[in-house]
Amino acid sequence: MAQVYSGRGVQSSFSQREINLQNKDVSVLEPGQIAPDFDLPALIGGVKKRLHLAERIGKQRLVLAFYPLNWEPVSARQMIDYQVQREKLVASDAEVIGISVDSIMNTTAWEREIGPFDYPLCSDFWPHGEVSRKYGVLRDANPFAGASERAIFVVGKNGAIEFSKAYSITEAPELDEVLTALSGTAGTR
Repeated sequence: MAQVYSGRGVQSSFSQREINLQNKDVSVLEPGQIAPDFDLPALIGGVKKRLHLAERIGKQRLVLAFYPLNWEPVSARQMIDYQVQREKLVASDAEVIGISVDSIMNTTAWEREIGPFDYPLCSDFWPHGEVSRKYGVLRDANPFAGASERAIFVVGKNGAIEFSKAYSITEAPELDEVLTALSGTAGTR
């Protein structure tokens, strides 16, 4: 069993084989498709609000960062990295929106533990995983069945997906890859 340190004394252990599996049934939306609209509960600047995607389209490019679960070490690293490197994202005229299937109460507690974040964290809790399903990233297979796949979608100001990629649940997307996507030199992989 691999011991995985998640920061602040929280540990979890999974066999490496168990956590390296990627959901093979995922059919991720591709560049050129219109990003499905959503209206989700969100934590924005530490305050619970609603986030409606349509209200943000056209203002700046959006990096929709789906992650499997709160309290999961790779997810924590990923979200913290976006905060630490936020200036690079802002310089690319982009805003990150984190999305998981955990409840807004769970997300609030998690953000208090590892944050604060200057970007929204959305809860795709109810109807469970509906937005993740629309984007083709809801996991149907174990491990983490019912959670979202770790995936990135860059949505242009016109509402079209410019970049999409699903990652292994053990792999945090590299910020450089996201920045390359924002520079317009990447597609889907």
